[in-house]
Amino acid sequence: MKCLAVLTSGGDAPGMNAAIRSVVRVGIDKGWQVMGVRHGYTGLITNDVISLGARDVSGIIQQGGTMLGSARCPEFKTEDGRLKALRVLNEHKIEGLVIIGGGGSQTGAHALSQMGFPVIGVASTIDNDLYGSDVTIGVDTALNIALEAIDRLKVTALSHERAFLIEVMGRDCGYLALMAGIAGGTEAIVIPEVETDPEALADELRSAYQRGQAHALVVVAEGAKYNAAALAEYFKKHCKRLGFDLRVTTLGHVQRGGAPSAYDRLLATRLSADAVERLTRGEHGVLVGFVKGEIKATPLAEVVANKKLLDLHLLELARMLAK
Repeated sequence: MKCLAVLTSGGDAPGMNAAIRSVVRVGIDKGWQVMGVRHGYTGLITNDVISLGARDVSGIIQQGGTMLGSARCPEFKTEDGRLKALRVLNEHKIEGLVIIGGGGSQTGAHALSQMGFPVIGVASTIDNDLYGSDVTIGVDTALNIALEAIDRLKVTALSHERAFLIEVMGRDCGYLALMAGIAGGTEAIVIPEVETDPEALADELRSAYQRGQAHALVVVAEGAKYNAAALAEYFKKHCKRLGFDLRVTTLGHVQRGGAPSAYDRLLATRLSADAVERLTRGEHGVLVGFVKGEIKATPLAEVVANKKLLDLHLLELARMLAK
């Protein structure tokens, strides 16, 4: 019986457990023995590998996070670290590996693939910044958590006639901030892709106050040059009169937790099933993602060489809506 392994790497994302479950059960159905690698690439290097059966993944589809655990692994970036990983894979007679994760994880997948090992990536990151997939596992859940927070903060902002700077995750990509800002009807959006003039933002808040608005909300991506804390500090020092009393709320890792949405469960299940089917057919060295409404495979070489761009026309739409 051929042996297949699965690991989750990088930041956890709601839906990763659904992806693991799909790999295990579809793998068994296709005749594979399935192994799980714990704690991402670290587990590959340290031989932290377990056997997974159909019952081992019962009751996890609704759980956030990853039952296999995840970790950053600087050692895997070295050739020596990758050679250790290959020795572990060969020791267990593993003939295919499914790697569930985002950009850093798929860079590691590409490195293994270049060394001749059969690897398939599955697109999973709440930042939605991975080339090769229009939407990635975890995005829908994280976006809805941010939106719920915005809706709740709008209530208290209205009650106290305040402005809120709401910081969401997004180190290098403003997707969550942009989409949450549009869906939440906020007055302004700050993202890493577009440089923000804090003076211009202050003018927008003043304008909202002068138009008679009882509150104002600004969604800020954590990776923007001026994140929420930096903006608040700037306003405190340089903008004495905004009109509104200002507060800062940072959502942080709360966006990663909680039960995955139905969309993320279905996406994770479908992408991971497709990954196993491709390995069974002998296809590897690709990322499985969702492109233009269909499941597609993109060579890992293309994934790591390209940057996914944000549709900045949506930022202009958000500006027009914030009247």
